[in-house]
Amino acid sequence: MFDSIGWGEIIVLGLAALFIFGPERLPDLAKDAAAGLKKVRAAITGVREQVNESLGDDLPQLRDLDLRKYHPKTFIRSQLLGDDEPSSTSSATAGSAAAAARPRDHATPPPFDADAT
Repeated sequence: MFDSIGWGEIIVLGLAALFIFGPERLPDLAKDAAAGLKKVRAAITGVREQVNESLGDDLPQLRDLDLRKYHPKTFIRSQLLGDDEPSSTSSATAGSAAAAARPRDHATPPPFDADAT
């Protein structure tokens, strides 16, 4: 989170806090900030322990879950196009699609599909 802040910026922030709050209130504010940070860390640890207890053996499976396949675009594409493997019943349809993909000369009429009309 603080990868882009260097020591120079930290010193400037400390001097600004010293001028804003004064030397009398600054140590108390630092103690309060440290206590608040400890409380936040304890709360996060508690939540992590509750999740570990409630999920138990399922947690490693969730960590290995690839969420990219649940992106809406990918999910819809897989649902719509996932079952397009030609089967024995659709072999005639696959043959006509392959014939339509080949270029034809102008003398032959286009293929007629009775189901499309």
